[in-house]
Amino acid sequence: MRSVKFVGTLVMAMCLMGNAPPIGEATDATAAHNAAVAEALPLADQRDFEDARRGFLAKLDNDILNPDGSVAWSVKEFDFLQSAPPATVNPSLWRQSQLSAIHGLFEVVPGIYQLRGYDLAVMTLIEGANGWIVVDPLLTAAPARAALDLANRTLGEKPVSAVIYTHSHGDHFGGVRGVLSLEQYQTGKIPVIAPHGFTAEVVGESVLAGTAMSRRAQYQFATGVTSAPDAAVGVGLGPKLSSGDIGLLPPTKELSKDGETLDIDGVTFEFFDAGGTEAPSEFVFYLPKFRALHTAEIVTRTFHNVLTPRGALVRDTLAWSQRIDEILTRFGPKSDLILASHHWPGWGQDVVRDRLRNQRDIYRYVHDQTLRMANQGLTMDEIAENIGEPSFAAKDFGARGYYGTFEHNSKAVYQRYFGWWNAVPADYNALPKVEESKKWIEAVGGADTALAQAKTAFGAGEYRWAARLLQTLMFADPANDQARQWLAATYEQMGFQAEAGSWRNVYIAAADDLRKPPVEDALNAMSDEILASIPTGDLFDALATRFNPAKMHSGEATLVFAFPDTEESITIDLRKSVMFPRIGGSDIYDAKVTIKRSDFNKVLARQVRLPELVGNGTASFDGNPGPVLAMFGALDEQKPNFEIVEP
Repeated sequence: MRSVKFVGTLVMAMCLMGNAPPIGEATDATAAHNAAVAEALPLADQRDFEDARRGFLAKLDNDILNPDGSVAWSVKEFDFLQSAPPATVNPSLWRQSQLSAIHGLFEVVPGIYQLRGYDLAVMTLIEGANGWIVVDPLLTAAPARAALDLANRTLGEKPVSAVIYTHSHGDHFGGVRGVLSLEQYQTGKIPVIAPHGFTAEVVGESVLAGTAMSRRAQYQFATGVTSAPDAAVGVGLGPKLSSGDIGLLPPTKELSKDGETLDIDGVTFEFFDAGGTEAPSEFVFYLPKFRALHTAEIVTRTFHNVLTPRGALVRDTLAWSQRIDEILTRFGPKSDLILASHHWPGWGQDVVRDRLRNQRDIYRYVHDQTLRMANQGLTMDEIAENIGEPSFAAKDFGARGYYGTFEHNSKAVYQRYFGWWNAVPADYNALPKVEESKKWIEAVGGADTALAQAKTAFGAGEYRWAARLLQTLMFADPANDQARQWLAATYEQMGFQAEAGSWRNVYIAAADDLRKPPVEDALNAMSDEILASIPTGDLFDALATRFNPAKMHSGEATLVFAFPDTEESITIDLRKSVMFPRIGGSDIYDAKVTIKRSDFNKVLARQVRLPELVGNGTASFDGNPGPVLAMFGALDEQKPNFEIVEP
């Protein structure tokens, strides 16, 4: 392998000669940055590694396959992490990724077991009187099934006696069909327990903004990027997302906001509602029998996102810290064990207390310091640049920003209190990116001058400035191949330096997008099974977000959709610029469509056309068909692979 010194010299020479930028190699600046991180942190501390390996019982040796033969999870994908950190990875992130990649079945204490390293999240098994109580059955069915099979082979076959979803994010419920069949679920004998508001939040977060969130999530999780020392190395919250179909069996019981104490298959659970923190719908629970506290995703071994790169509502850091303090005071003194839906457990009352205090205080720190500086007149960007980190983050790796960071979380706090405007008047009504970029390139003397300045910045290791110059040039002239290649190289170096897995993924995914040919948009039609899980009112609200006034070629009209199989109706006030759905029917209408909701799902999934159903008598129509056809004609097709790194 070439030395870092040689690579850095070569990079500088290429910059000066104007040749192609480096690919997959750390520059001198990046190597020096990562070496400084290694010097500043106690990377030799092995306590987390001891905890992550404690109680190991067995592991999977073969890849996990989906029913169609595709790989849901490759068990050896992260074997490269067993070596020393290369210059292309921040050594702190490398350490976190090494820990997250430790996989297998682990005994936490007798009666509590975890399956770790087979998805982004962790699946916990609690031994009940009659079977396994499964907590958070991963993102997709195949890894959940393989994990449960591993436990049954190792510990003895047991049926699933209950399923618990700790919160409303897909990696904690999407694999449920791997541990509980539809037939078992339909017997009603196996409880599926979730926090207050779970079903509404699952739908609300993924339906209205689902297409954009999914595309942005490709960057956050680097889903299209290989795992390698010069590519993706982990998310920070876990290794990566598994691949396969995401399912949902609706909860048979949603708990109250006040929390509840339940006997589930002979085990007492004290539930504590923590909704409105990491997720809108979430709880933690305490197990008196085991003196064990399960903190879901409220407390893990990283600073979490306050505003995720994929997009979501801004989370409340003040409430988050206060909830953790309530958990600390209520359960801390009687807990000898802390475990969660990500990462590895901790044992001992002192460990429980310290983890809860430090996690509480990272959210309080970013909240209070952001507002302190805002109240002194600093802008959002200035606050992020000066936010720093609390003193204990230098010693507690679990308080570091492997998933969320102090910089971007401070911006989220600012946004929660003050909105999107950063208090700079010129930014209040700035030109659109493309128009502004063209003017900036003209102002600096043209594309050649901008590119030369960007190369100089790159050679000096000033990657943030180089990225700004090159991104401006790309938006002004997307066909400029030199700008494209240098921007990809710049993003790559920024990714190599990032301590946060999410930051690295964003930059690495951006570089990958810039270097590979564009992919045609796939047909973005949900299956009728997924559509069937969406409440009818929410479904029409989602359709309204696709309504394009420029495509509306009809006058105003009142439309009614009646669904006899669900005994529901939706009335639509259709105008030139707005499609407004209202739950309930109307006796006065211009057109009425009567159709089973199940058949309507098939229409939206493009399995059948509405005129065909009307023609064969499966659906009926009353009134003027024109406005109905106009409404459907005005719905934009969604673009699941829209551009991010260029216009």
